[in-house]
Amino acid sequence: MGNPVDHSKSPWIHARFAQLTGEPVEYGKRLIALDEFLPAVRAFIAEGGKGCNITVPFKFQAAALVTSRSDRAALAEACNILTFRDGRILGDNTDGIGFVADVERNAAVPLAGRDVLLLGAGGAAAGVLGPVLEAGPRRVVVANRTVAKAQALVDRHAALAGSLGVQLQASGLDGVAGTFDVVVNGTASSLSGGGVPVDARVLKPGALAYDMMYGPAAEGFLQWARNHGATGRDGLGMLVEQAAEAFRIWRGVRPPSAQVLAELRQELAR
Repeated sequence: MGNPVDHSKSPWIHARFAQLTGEPVEYGKRLIALDEFLPAVRAFIAEGGKGCNITVPFKFQAAALVTSRSDRAALAEACNILTFRDGRILGDNTDGIGFVADVERNAAVPLAGRDVLLLGAGGAAAGVLGPVLEAGPRRVVVANRTVAKAQALVDRHAALAGSLGVQLQASGLDGVAGTFDVVVNGTASSLSGGGVPVDARVLKPGALAYDMMYGPAAEGFLQWARNHGATGRDGLGMLVEQAAEAFRIWRGVRPPSAQVLAELRQELAR
């Protein structure tokens, strides 16, 4: 469920997971009017729906309507997965697990000891920050157009960062200090067709520049990365890995995410 949602490859991914695991899953996509999220969820439950993924711009709204939520969803205050069980709505957030798995396993870029810049403070960035901190980077800066929003996200994660010995700071987009090994675009700039929201001076030589979007929406950011000597990566792997975690939560089976990611990239290249 999201707005927009036409571009989503999640139905293809979950259909392939179902084929490979033999699990009986029917998964589709629904465009939800911006003021109709709660009625849409209630209608889906009434139809017999068992669970759904939530994408922009409803992740914060999803977190507000759940009966209970996982620790990671509570920290993010955002949910990208809902499970409907025994009259309850259970909320979770698999974005961060998906991101870290794609960066460290699929892209072979360890986050431990690195400097990470997270652009944005919306639902996507909120879901990613906790698992990124748990991966053990040296420093994480959350940069957002509205600094107060970035600071609120940092404040929520300050205790976790402190316990892990990770430096965690908030910044405006135009006041980011230093350079970074990994720069992550979690803003809506790619989706809206806007420009790259930060200056290229933040990139260390050979940095990984990661856009959480994928397909044509991510191409501008990826080209910017290439133009400035960075390695660009889109969010397709994150999408597959977070979907694999959601599938595990719903069905109790871990699907072969690496295989499905390779197949999906081939499918999109046709």
